[in-house]
Amino acid sequence: MTRLLPGVLSDAACFEEESHYNSLLEYPQYTRPPVWRGPVWRGREVPEVLLSGHHANIAKWRRQQSLQRTLERRPDLLERADLTKADKKILETLKANKIL
Repeated sequence: MTRLLPGVLSDAACFEEESHYNSLLEYPQYTRPPVWRGPVWRGREVPEVLLSGHHANIAKWRRQQSLQRTLERRPDLLERADLTKADKKILETLKANKIL
């Protein structure tokens, strides 16, 4: 909770995308290299959109992933989330395609 106090973080955006801040779970995060070859993550690749450098597409991907994770793991949080029309459309598509 200390992180939410004014002045603790240099920028409010530092916590606005964290899990539960906006009643959604956080999107998956990746690191380099683009293909992880460790024993647990063998062959898993960083999604191409994250390597593209296109900030608008990355933001859209992150939002979609956040909505999908919340729907899969904590659908109860969606009841109090402030969803846009675009968010609702994404959720309808996920439900219709049974991406659960």
